[in-house]
Amino acid sequence: MSSGFNHFSVLLSESIEGLNIKPDGIYIDGTFGRGGHSRAILDALGPNGRLLAIDQDPEAIEYAKVHFQDERFDIQYGSFEGIKTYCEARGLVGKIDGVLLDLGVSSPQLDDAERGFSFMREGPLDMRMNPEKGLSAKDWLAQVDEKTLKLVLQNYGEERFSGRIARVIKEEVVKGTLNTTLDLAELVKRASPRVDKNKHPATRTFQAIRIAVNRELDVLKNVLIAAMEVLAPKGRLSVISFHSLEDRIVKVYIRDQSKIKDLFPDSPILIEVVEPILRKVGKPIFPSKEECQVNSRSRSAVLRLAEKI
Repeated sequence: MSSGFNHFSVLLSESIEGLNIKPDGIYIDGTFGRGGHSRAILDALGPNGRLLAIDQDPEAIEYAKVHFQDERFDIQYGSFEGIKTYCEARGLVGKIDGVLLDLGVSSPQLDDAERGFSFMREGPLDMRMNPEKGLSAKDWLAQVDEKTLKLVLQNYGEERFSGRIARVIKEEVVKGTLNTTLDLAELVKRASPRVDKNKHPATRTFQAIRIAVNRELDVLKNVLIAAMEVLAPKGRLSVISFHSLEDRIVKVYIRDQSKIKDLFPDSPILIEVVEPILRKVGKPIFPSKEECQVNSRSRSAVLRLAEKI
């Protein structure tokens, strides 16, 4: 188990404050990581409070078992997409006082070259958040066609040179020369006609492939819906996003669920109206300059809060 990697919990105090924790409440940390947010939640809970943490990374589960021996704490191995199932098994549907989701890749995952997330470190081309399930990035690239890969780079990475990069990736896959993270990073660098001096040319490609391999955006949409089903009235949702694609999904979901919906807007007779199920809490929250100086990975983070009605 990798335990020597630093991990900074982004927007820690702000996300915990946003949960409006009750000492005897029941909370879910949907992305345990190395437990920074979980520790803060437990510190705010009284002896009768409870915390269920979820993570799909086996290393995170092992870390929790060693470092979180607390009778108020329970750890669930699996994707947070299954949050409703986990709550059903514990009789907690509709009883959760707050759900925290810290999206994206954790620092230990990025820093461990063997996980294959970083374009700065030599490692296998993997990128799976759960290395025991699904296709690795290498296997996914081998089976995806060039047209689909171009769309993935374009839509998930907002990559300007998606067509060119997709073509050279598939060419290298056929040659059998695309095996490591640095192989891919160098390939993208050579394929990019213009380079942003403030960003590695492979940044967008790695993000896009990682999102596709882990189904991140679909999973996010599903967990937002499931979170509403498990939350109690006045239960809080606290979500930290790290790029515009994630944040847009969270923003739109909160906005849409905070509105009264007329299911038949073109009808002259008001047939049915769906009441809002959420109340937006405050404005988006961004890391302070001080936090960004201590942890550069927090720079792109944004926290959004909502409360179930």
